[in-house]
Amino acid sequence: MSADPSVRLATEADLPAVAEVYLTARDAASMPPRVHSSDDARARVRSWDLSVRDVWVAETGSVVVGFANLTRTWLDGLYVAPGAQGAGIGSTLLDLAKALRPHGFGLWVFAVNHPARALYRRHGFLELERTDGAGNEENAPDVKMVWPGADPLAYFRSLIDEVDLLLGDVLARRVALTRVVQDHKRAVFAAPDPSRDSAREHEIVTRVAGVVPELGPERVARIVHAIISESLDASRE
Repeated sequence: MSADPSVRLATEADLPAVAEVYLTARDAASMPPRVHSSDDARARVRSWDLSVRDVWVAETGSVVVGFANLTRTWLDGLYVAPGAQGAGIGSTLLDLAKALRPHGFGLWVFAVNHPARALYRRHGFLELERTDGAGNEENAPDVKMVWPGADPLAYFRSLIDEVDLLLGDVLARRVALTRVVQDHKRAVFAAPDPSRDSAREHEIVTRVAGVVPELGPERVARIVHAIISESLDASRE
């Protein structure tokens, strides 16, 4: 197998071959079992809209042996057929992805897929987040990895900007719900300023701390206390 395959942008005519590479490579990888049948997986790949994603295929001769599936900010999949692995095809596709997305991009990889994680780390990817798998179809823990591009500080700040917007949306919802709850308490208990529920606040801290173990219960408690206090203050206005 050549270590320097030809690489080109895929067309719709390539998608059936891409689907076969996906099936054989995924089933041979250190990944949880598929939740979709082979026919469903083939249909999904064949339905990809190539106007919103770039699929690059690696060929040896005229045979598709690997592919990379890129959106604007994500590497949605990189697979190499089992018989073609070890020849540098995955690295070739990764180098291409980095050249095409010089400002950085992210990907998700299953936590148990140690060979893939090692490959990405060798190519400068960082492991940014871990989940318990509740957000993927396989319900298996996964890891968000990112390649920060030519200007890592700018890339990481762009991710922070995205998170800050999410925080703003969550805080707005928290304030609105606090106001409704306080209005309900005033109506039911006929109290001008209902007392806080310390037991419930402790439950909230425990739940949130479980989601962000890196912060720890004490830091989470201070953050939750501030959010509740400011939300209550806003609900009085």
